[in-house]
Amino acid sequence: MIAIESPTTLAARYQQVRDFTEELCRPLATEDYVVQSMPDVSPTKWHLAHTTWFFETFLLAPHLPSFAPLDTRYGYLFNSYYEAIGERQPRAARGLLSRPTVEEVFQYREYADRWMAMLLDQPSPRPDQLLDLVTLGINHEQQHQELLLTDLKHVYSCNPMDPIYSPRDLLRAAGIPPLRWFDFEGGTATIGHYGQDFAFDNESPRHDTLLQPFRLASRLVTNGEWLAFMEDGGYQRPDLWLSMGWSTLQEQRWTAPLYWRKYGSKWWNLTLSGQREIQEAEPVCHVSYFEADAYARWAGARLPTEAEWETASAGIPTGGNFVESGCFHPRPAMANGLVQMYGDVWEWTQSSYSAYPGFRPASGAIGEYNGKFMCNQYVLRGGSCATAQDHIRATYRNFFPPEARWQFMGVRLAQDAL
Repeated sequence: MIAIESPTTLAARYQQVRDFTEELCRPLATEDYVVQSMPDVSPTKWHLAHTTWFFETFLLAPHLPSFAPLDTRYGYLFNSYYEAIGERQPRAARGLLSRPTVEEVFQYREYADRWMAMLLDQPSPRPDQLLDLVTLGINHEQQHQELLLTDLKHVYSCNPMDPIYSPRDLLRAAGIPPLRWFDFEGGTATIGHYGQDFAFDNESPRHDTLLQPFRLASRLVTNGEWLAFMEDGGYQRPDLWLSMGWSTLQEQRWTAPLYWRKYGSKWWNLTLSGQREIQEAEPVCHVSYFEADAYARWAGARLPTEAEWETASAGIPTGGNFVESGCFHPRPAMANGLVQMYGDVWEWTQSSYSAYPGFRPASGAIGEYNGKFMCNQYVLRGGSCATAQDHIRATYRNFFPPEARWQFMGVRLAQDAL
């Protein structure tokens, strides 16, 4: 993890990201901050406090001798999964924390921000490790900005009043570019992070991998294409599904992507701008790895590997529909070529989340950030409409269990080259 910014610009960057987190909270009522709708969802208030706890624990306490915690009990309440740090509030019980209040959590953030300003204003030279940790903390907060939005969407989905987070008209498209295939040669490909810009530890080391010739779809799978899968019995045909996926489908009673609801003969979709009728041109969203894999099999294709995805994305600018657009919803493809590689929805790959050759987690608690989760999860690439644009890159490896659906997750198809 390498920080390339000077301490002065890093301090400004720190405050910019912290302010944007609070800007995302501006449309919320106090009651919205405290709900936990399922164990995987954390209340908005917890996200605000946990990101603050991160800076307090890994930067202020070790590097600023005069620092004193605002409340020593917060260490237990807002630790997420760092075993080396100590005991913590159980994840599924974060919604039971009526105290501290929302107002007190914002005071906690302000308190930590004042101390961080002091830390970053210390005379040079500063240890590279300290600057790296600040950069890591900033990127950690950006991850939680995305989680804040996706968790809030799940919270709203459980409310019969259909709350609206961002009232706005969403882009409609009369049609979409036809799906085309782009061919890529096989051979030795080099993947993984390189250069002096920031990356998480799981993106390294850079290494060679062998690829067979493959094809990648020009755009994401759409709602209209997913409706055809459903109408052909996609959720009723065990021959299309992995065994564990079929068991999960039956247990969870899946019949459509998460947040799809049928009223009469029409399918509707819950968005952060409210309920709206399904737009067939939009990328399908909120589908699990199991669903993505079943759809690909139905379509006579497969999911790409993460090495194929990264190789295909080489040289493509990281532009697209990100959180800065204020849309908070995937948009239709509007051009030909290899499009929608970044933004809109995270793209499932068929690659299990595991260590790259030569990967070594950092020592101490910070080493628990990514490495300990390299089991029973799959890699997603490209970012989503809830991701910050300057947070994503071609080598970024997101990861979730195969049954997860509440994040902005979608599908791009691949095939073996003919």
